[in-house]
Amino acid sequence: MADKRELEEAFRFFLNGELERMIFSNPRNRDHYIKMTVRPLMLKGTLKFQVEEFTEKQAFQKNMDREEALSYLLKQLDSLYRNGEVVSGTGSMNVLVGKKGTVTVKKKLKIAPGQKGKGAASGNNLSVEAMERLASHNRKKNYVLAEGTPVPFLAELGVMTADGKVVKARYDKFRQINRFLEFIEDILPRLDRNRVNTIIDFGCGKSYLTFAMYYYLKELKGYPIQVVGLDLKKDVIALCNRPSEKFGFENLHFYHGDIAGYEGATHVDMVVTLHACDTATDYAMAKAVRWGADVILSVPCCQHELNSQISNGLLQPVLGYGLLKERMSALITDGIRAQLLEQCGYKTQILEFIDMEHTPKNIMIRAVKQGKPKKDEGLELQKLMEELHVEPTLYRLLREEL
Repeated sequence: MADKRELEEAFRFFLNGELERMIFSNPRNRDHYIKMTVRPLMLKGTLKFQVEEFTEKQAFQKNMDREEALSYLLKQLDSLYRNGEVVSGTGSMNVLVGKKGTVTVKKKLKIAPGQKGKGAASGNNLSVEAMERLASHNRKKNYVLAEGTPVPFLAELGVMTADGKVVKARYDKFRQINRFLEFIEDILPRLDRNRVNTIIDFGCGKSYLTFAMYYYLKELKGYPIQVVGLDLKKDVIALCNRPSEKFGFENLHFYHGDIAGYEGATHVDMVVTLHACDTATDYAMAKAVRWGADVILSVPCCQHELNSQISNGLLQPVLGYGLLKERMSALITDGIRAQLLEQCGYKTQILEFIDMEHTPKNIMIRAVKQGKPKKDEGLELQKLMEELHVEPTLYRLLREEL
């Protein structure tokens, strides 16, 4: 068993540039946070630690310095979580908190505490070599499509070179692709290996993420899938079909078509809508619900509809500022969408898709079908819409299902 001082020293040892991840889980109660992760990152040349905490529906991130992160994780372990796992270049550690508060720590170290070397780099006093190692480590270690491993379609799309090196100007796109694949990884249990799974991507655009999804599921994971990409721009569709044919992606097809009018399938397992503008997202979601899709992944874009509708006397002093009104309208739009999907029998989460630093379109709505619709749970949402004088498109489209 370990006392508080030993526990603090153990975590202090691992909080450095060699840390890969810390995961805290098994909360004493699930009323608020259910999991917490910690990872290092460099911000403006300074080592920080990103603490990400998860509820059933949301994820919250905070960047902290070393001492702040140490204090916070010890507090959370003492008051909330029963399990802690640490993986680092300097070793690994598991922490178990018993029902009576007893703490058990099991460590496997690659270097001894206090020994100079890779694990000694901590705080803001990192050597140049350690900073370079950390930057490289952060870029490479967690990516589903690893840097340095050639991916033909990424080379064709100009994201990678033929030998697997990420083109510097396309690094944000590379990160976005990998972040999207992390969400795909999470829903793998919802796909059936014994039959063809149909996936529709509405508003696929240039289809970087569509290609990535197909390559990951079919080529890397071996799932039997059929992927259809739809977009209103004929030139874009022609552009996407060429690499699909070139690389022999037999079950990946792109068609010119409207989201609302698409009738090319009777059953769909997953619907993806990434950056479909304004109400196009709503039509895609409504179509997914009517198909009975098991999974809906949506990154909304240009949520203008409620901006022209929203009106509330109490909020009027704030709504008078155009920028704030626009952002509030967008957030309320996505919140209402998530709630409507809940009423249709989905477990819905609103997650950060990619850092705001890289794109303002950073919210993902992930909905996984759970069971029967919850038609009797819409009174509060109805009251909210009445108070704000809004009637979103998705509400109108799903009225019969609610």
